[in-house]
Amino acid sequence: MCLQLTYVVKSGLVGFPLHQLNTKILPTLSATIPTPFPLVFSAPIVSFLSFIFSSPLSLPSSPPIFSPFPSSLPIRKKMATAFSPSKFAAQPFPLNTTSQNNPLTIPTIASPFLGSTRKLIRLCSSSNLNLRRRSGTVVAVSDVVKENKSKSTPNLLITKEEGLELYEDMVLGRAFEDMCAQMYYRGKMFGFVHLYNGQEAVSTGFIKLLKQQDSVVSTYRDHVHALSKGVSARAVMSELFGKTTGCCRGQGGSMHMFSREHNVLGGFAFIGEGIPVATGAAFTSKYKREVLKEVDCDHVTLAFFGDGTCNNGQFFECLNMAALWKLPIVFVVENNLWAIGMSHLRATSDPQIYKKGPAFGMPGVHVDGMDVLKVREVAKEAIGRARRGEGPTLVECETYRFRGHSLADPDELRDPAEKAHYAARDPITALKKYLIENNLTSEADLKAIDKKIDEVVEEAVEFADESPVPPRSQLLENVFADPKGFGIGPDGRYRCEDPKFTEGTAQV
Repeated sequence: MCLQLTYVVKSGLVGFPLHQLNTKILPTLSATIPTPFPLVFSAPIVSFLSFIFSSPLSLPSSPPIFSPFPSSLPIRKKMATAFSPSKFAAQPFPLNTTSQNNPLTIPTIASPFLGSTRKLIRLCSSSNLNLRRRSGTVVAVSDVVKENKSKSTPNLLITKEEGLELYEDMVLGRAFEDMCAQMYYRGKMFGFVHLYNGQEAVSTGFIKLLKQQDSVVSTYRDHVHALSKGVSARAVMSELFGKTTGCCRGQGGSMHMFSREHNVLGGFAFIGEGIPVATGAAFTSKYKREVLKEVDCDHVTLAFFGDGTCNNGQFFECLNMAALWKLPIVFVVENNLWAIGMSHLRATSDPQIYKKGPAFGMPGVHVDGMDVLKVREVAKEAIGRARRGEGPTLVECETYRFRGHSLADPDELRDPAEKAHYAARDPITALKKYLIENNLTSEADLKAIDKKIDEVVEEAVEFADESPVPPRSQLLENVFADPKGFGIGPDGRYRCEDPKFTEGTAQV
């Protein structure tokens, strides 16, 4: 059958009316096909041919490589925006994306996920493809960078001040996490501790563009997100030590950083748990602006989560809700390629997460998460869209963690060659090289920042170590809403302080 069908297609017979195929063409083929087998088309085969010939296709030899940028743009000199409002206004999202007579077939594309500079392919409608498809914009911005419009430095993406700020924040995140590893193995921290080493470009690239009123929702890998948003190293380290001087008074620990002052709405231990919270925060911003008429409320929410979360129901539900209400939120996928010990390529039917955005009517963007400058350019546009009321964006940052899933993980499942590949693309080293090569700073300036950060981290450890542990009376604080309920007695004292507290339920 395969041989016969191949002959039919190659012979140029695709497009003939079915009745002519059955009555005229097929009998002729029986006498002409050079095969030892008679050309017998049973009912299933004819049905299959009917499916083919009812929708004539003329497929190109290879899918087109899509790029939103003119071919004349030099690499690392310019980055065409992936979020141009005119681009989306001109491309509505039709409700009917496929036709029964023209079923959509999407070829699979091998993707080793070793390096973020691979070409991404977009299937689109054309004169050669008689397919009706959603026309949402799906773009990859891994190989090009946007031209800085500054007249004084036309080829530079950042100023000296911006570069030093980015470098300092990334070095702080790396040094802090390295110190956490030391303290964990010395018995100063308890429970699971998940480090962020290698992913600093994502946190810094996005969060350093936010205002104080903007919100951040994180995962269990949340230390560096809190630091980037402005929570002090003292407060984060003390929280990891379980001390009262921590940002949650020692009750949150590694996976639950929270700071009302800095609008860090928490780290969440269960995957996908923080996405609805972030969606609610974005709804709050929209409600304040449109219902309460707080015209100056242009607050944006960032929802950080990993590749493993993107197969979770809450992810899809919140993308739908955010797009439906045009909420000011950016969904940031920190795709470090591994969900604990499960390879991303083995866990999802389509490893290109950013393509899920247009399915809900929002832009989907892939960016090199090991390059803070590329991340920052994409973040500018995504945050800007949200702040202008143009709705949500899904950004997939392909990055890599340099340590195991947690400090309890021996990290034996990942290929050493894969780890070496990404270690050679260290985001801090890359930024340092860019700053020096473009004469934005000197080696001495960067070493001074390194020394400053080392002192900050060491002082944070000393502060946390000397801070007091929470008293027993703090055990039930912030657990019960009613101050005169089960947690606190009529005399104002906490029931847990009563020696008979564990003997049974006291009368209220």
